[in-house]
Amino acid sequence: MKKVVIYTTDYCPFCTKAKRLLDMKGAKYEEIDVTHDASLREEMTKKAEGRRTVPQIFINDAPIGGCDDLYALDEQGRLDSILK
Repeated sequence: MKKVVIYTTDYCPFCTKAKRLLDMKGAKYEEIDVTHDASLREEMTKKAEGRRTVPQIFINDAPIGGCDDLYALDEQGRLDSILK
């Protein structure tokens, strides 16, 4: 499995949904909660090429996008190969 990082907030239903899909795929991931940390959110925004919404998901440091992007990759049949 590749390195997966997901930036989240504690009140985000899309974060929960994205983590659920990653869990179903058996992906191990590092969760970084940016709820109360402006410096972590700034770090996320830079890595995510200016996107400020959560979740922001990275696989091997490549920006995947948010929850909808993650599910789209799965629907296209591409997520499993990206994770492996």
